[in-house]
Amino acid sequence: MDPSLWEYPVDGGRPANPLALAVLGLLLERPMHPHAMATTLRERGLDQAFKVTTGSLYDVVRSLERANWISAQETARVGGRPARTVYAHTARGRDEFVAWLDELIRVPAKEYPKFISAISYLGALGRQPARDALTERARCLSAQAEQARAVWREVVDSGRAPRLFMLEAEYGLRMIEAELTWVGQLIADIDEGRLSWPAAGARPAHDSGRTA
Repeated sequence: MDPSLWEYPVDGGRPANPLALAVLGLLLERPMHPHAMATTLRERGLDQAFKVTTGSLYDVVRSLERANWISAQETARVGGRPARTVYAHTARGRDEFVAWLDELIRVPAKEYPKFISAISYLGALGRQPARDALTERARCLSAQAEQARAVWREVVDSGRAPRLFMLEAEYGLRMIEAELTWVGQLIADIDEGRLSWPAAGARPAHDSGRTA
């Protein structure tokens, strides 16, 4: 088993690779082979939330099988295609998955996005370069939001999948929209002088080096 895929706390361990959560979630819907998993994740736009490659997906599936969280149900060949193994939850795997989900939803985890580190020192860019950078970020966020809305229309509004199976996509869209609103307000604050700026070469008023 690839140790990078698993953690080993005293409770017996849970996968460290978040793609395992996606695999287990898909198998909650129905037994599935890895190729169908990858296709479903991409169709639902979840490859934006999980890093999906053929190699990483098969590594996660093998890791979950060795841990007895999932098991092979059948191997079938269609036409000239390679044989594909269909997997399903084991009783243990379903229990572990539900317990893991419950913990992740109940307890907010401290995360450290790179953007938070960068925005702390926005003042170092200078007023106009900072505005330009924020404007470009807003443009990128707008494109991401539109892409997420398109996936939602194609998958949920069309009836291909219920909203319950796409809540992570809905959450992702709402987070993009919230950030886009905040970045837009920050740009307006720069334009209208509501965000104070250090003079060129001057240190900010407080020791952390952050803008006021």
